[in-house]
Amino acid sequence: MAEMIPFPLAARRRFIDRQAAVAHGMKPESGERHITRMIDQQREILLRKGVRPDTVNRECVSMEAAIRAALWRAVMTPGGAV
Repeated sequence: MAEMIPFPLAARRRFIDRQAAVAHGMKPESGERHITRMIDQQREILLRKGVRPDTVNRECVSMEAAIRAALWRAVMTPGGAV
């Protein structure tokens, strides 16, 4: 059986930037829920596609780190653009 390796979620810049922008426009608690919901959604999609759980976990951790990095860039950059 072949192992399925997904395209790295953290490399999907438009998706990552869009999620960070949405979270940035929310209250902190709502933004956290949004990020968690998006990560859980991507986790379920990858698991349904047959990606190994350890690979899914690694991808979700990377995606969360990328979203949070984009969010911090928005917060710390003059003008706040993601």
